[in-house]
Amino acid sequence: MTKTALILIDIQNDYFSNGAFELHEMEQAAQNAKMLLENFRQAGSPIFHIRHESLAENASFFLPDTDGAQIHASVAPQAGETVILKHRPNSFFETTLLENLKAQNIDSLIVCGAMSQMCVEATTRAAVDFGFTVTVIEDACAARALTFKEETVPAPQVHASFMAALGMSYARILSTEDFLSA
Repeated sequence: MTKTALILIDIQNDYFSNGAFELHEMEQAAQNAKMLLENFRQAGSPIFHIRHESLAENASFFLPDTDGAQIHASVAPQAGETVILKHRPNSFFETTLLENLKAQNIDSLIVCGAMSQMCVEATTRAAVDFGFTVTVIEDACAARALTFKEETVPAPQVHASFMAALGMSYARILSTEDFLSA
């Protein structure tokens, strides 16, 4: 029997408007993540909040001991929900995430959060490498525009590119509505 956990990655204050590193449509992504979170809470299913703190000397956001590094109120952890602190994009790297998932016999992950092109992508690929079945809830993720060879790639295209790549062989890509209605 499949046991599924929800992984909420880096839904933190710095990614919202007035934050130090605002993402495109982060508020909408967080509202969708909140619906997923409420669904998992009602079902009594495992929930893991991932929180990033940057330790790099030149870091400009997610700085330790700042409000910007705190999990956003819309998806704030409740008692009994695991919060895992990370310092790299991959939520498994030098954290207890893998041990926590194995201890609860979890084999399937529902992933959402930020950024689509960084921590969501790195965590999804690592999860599959560790043998998990992964579903990414695309409209509960947010991205930011990138620049490559002096060309700016708008955030919606960045997001779509990474969801398309993950959907090729790493994860099932669904909307919040499709996941909740299944």
